[in-house]
Amino acid sequence: MREIVFDTETTGLDPKKGDRLVEVGCIEMINRVSTGRTFHAYFNPDRTMPAEAEAVHGLSDSFLADKPRFHERVADLIEFIADSPLVAHNATFDFGFLNAELAVCGYDPVGHERMVDTLQIARRRHPGAKLSLDALCGRYGIDRSHRTLHGALLDAELLAQVYVELTGGRQIGLELAAQSVAEVIVELRSSPAREREFRAPRPHDASPEELARHSAFLTTIQSPLWDA
Repeated sequence: MREIVFDTETTGLDPKKGDRLVEVGCIEMINRVSTGRTFHAYFNPDRTMPAEAEAVHGLSDSFLADKPRFHERVADLIEFIADSPLVAHNATFDFGFLNAELAVCGYDPVGHERMVDTLQIARRRHPGAKLSLDALCGRYGIDRSHRTLHGALLDAELLAQVYVELTGGRQIGLELAAQSVAEVIVELRSSPAREREFRAPRPHDASPEELARHSAFLTTIQSPLWDA
């Protein structure tokens, strides 16, 4: 199954108040394994970056000034995500901004039936625990030492690892192995039995000649233990 793990960075918290998407990062996974294919883009939001938002992701007005507008890369983004489920942490936030940008460009929104929210999964698995991306990385031993600021592609890469752990982790490999063993058992059971050639049992008693040679050999042993 193909899934896209993604993350966004924005100018603020609410697209309805004029906040814009400024970065998107996507990771392709097949059967919960990263394929190495990614999509990553920065966007010029055509508005000033608030200081509090820049403090989170470090994307300044000067950095974004020469970046494309969202409508210039939207076709590439849509081609990459295709019709795959989209995995995000606190997914309603990312879906809200993604769909707001798609609407401006005249595209249909991404349906929420495609949403996989790792925050909701984490709440069910770890009720009462801290569930930020940093906290989940710490819980599962995922290295985040290179994460000094939020970044869409970096956070998507970390989230992909968290997602695997939340949905079975290394047990996924064990399940696949068990499935393979089961398939082998079924194959063996369904294979026709082979006819085996009858062989008479081989004699195991020593012959008279062998017994004589053994007795002669024993007479050559000096001070045997059985005579002590």
